[in-house]
Amino acid sequence: MIILGLDPSLSCTGWGVIRVEGSRISHIANGQVKTDAKASLPDRLAYLDTVLAAVIADHVPACAAVEEVFVNDNPQSTLKLAHARGVVLLGCARSGLAVTEYAPRLVKKAIVGTGGAAKEQVQAMLRVLLPGAKVAGADAADALAVAICHANHRPRL
Repeated sequence: MIILGLDPSLSCTGWGVIRVEGSRISHIANGQVKTDAKASLPDRLAYLDTVLAAVIADHVPACAAVEEVFVNDNPQSTLKLAHARGVVLLGCARSGLAVTEYAPRLVKKAIVGTGGAAKEQVQAMLRVLLPGAKVAGADAADALAVAICHANHRPRL
């Protein structure tokens, strides 16, 4: 099974694709979709949608896992994140992918063993779980973690 993990953000959405065969997890690809902060909101969202559609077409995942909204102190930042999440959820649905959402604490717990883990701890465990994978950046690492979380929590057939 191929799983697409997504860490949505308007400025930089991370994506990661893994293969799950039984209890084995392997890295396929990962990347980040950086939008131009000077572009209009509709243009940034359209660019995110276009790149996500290409990722889905290139890797043909069976399902997607998305990190849930992280609410912060700045309402404008939260709103921008919500716009990006909407595009990501729509893109997955348009492609026929079942989407499961995971809270950031659950993702960290699935990877490191504690929900309060630091980003550096998550990235260190990713190097253990996906040896040899070249990770495009922190947002791509988060997306890979979301995909692995889904691999560990998905219903077994």
